[in-house]
Amino acid sequence: MSKPNQEARDINGVVLLDKASGSSSNYVLQQVKRLFCANKAGHTGSLDPLATGLLPICLGQATKVAQFLLDDDKRYLVRAKFGQVSSTGDSEGRIVDFGPTKGVDESSIKTILSQFIGDIHQIPPMYSALKRQGTPLYKLARKGIEIERPPRPVTIHKINFLNFEHEVLSLDVFCSKGTYIRTLVEDIGKSLGCGGYVIELRRTGFSHLDLSGSKTYEELLKLKEQNLESLDSVILGADEMLPSFESAYLDSEQTGDIRLGKKIKYLGFSASQKLKLYDHNEQFIGIGESNLMSEILPKRLFV
Repeated sequence: MSKPNQEARDINGVVLLDKASGSSSNYVLQQVKRLFCANKAGHTGSLDPLATGLLPICLGQATKVAQFLLDDDKRYLVRAKFGQVSSTGDSEGRIVDFGPTKGVDESSIKTILSQFIGDIHQIPPMYSALKRQGTPLYKLARKGIEIERPPRPVTIHKINFLNFEHEVLSLDVFCSKGTYIRTLVEDIGKSLGCGGYVIELRRTGFSHLDLSGSKTYEELLKLKEQNLESLDSVILGADEMLPSFESAYLDSEQTGDIRLGKKIKYLGFSASQKLKLYDHNEQFIGIGESNLMSEILPKRLFV
């Protein structure tokens, strides 16, 4: 942990955290914020306390790009126990028997999995951070209150069967934003007639990112113990989080105008699209949007 007398600093960039199981995403966010002595920090979509894996944490001005990452695809490694169901969809809930697993094998599982590939609808779990009239559903669930939740469209790009042994199924799932893996496991288990719940969940991919560049909190702590420069060496530029955005390099006058909130003339983009903006010193300064009139409008700029 950082020392109480260390001053918060203006530091910008993204840290790829390999989140441990047992803590909320907000808790580990605050840990990392304190460790880096950052004035500001935010994450790009929470992981369940049970879940581990990739959690990009934006520091300082980089929090302004977080919203552009929320729509990106995710990848998960999940292990599920069949034959039982859980009140929460995972091992933290009340577990009860559901159905026999006799006859459930690799062949029958793969047949069912094929039915979940593509565009599907999911009913969000009560134990989720979705809100109803400002109250998170999980708070209602803890009081024994269950409310109707409309199905939501999600896309399952791919499900790779990995293993099925001792009633435990292992899968590699590549999916769209908004996908609840707990719900996917429950629906697969019910389709097989045996039920199922998540016993292990690990996010292995987020957009173009994977775990190869991530650090656990303990690893970050060891770097901090060496020196602040070692810790800062893991910070990625905010623009590295936006590989699908094209880049626009501005001259001095254009930089000044767009920082004042003005739209600028810029040849090269004749359609509406989000852009990474770089100033006259080729420093990333935020997000702009082009229009049909060869102009760029400021959207989310660093200050």
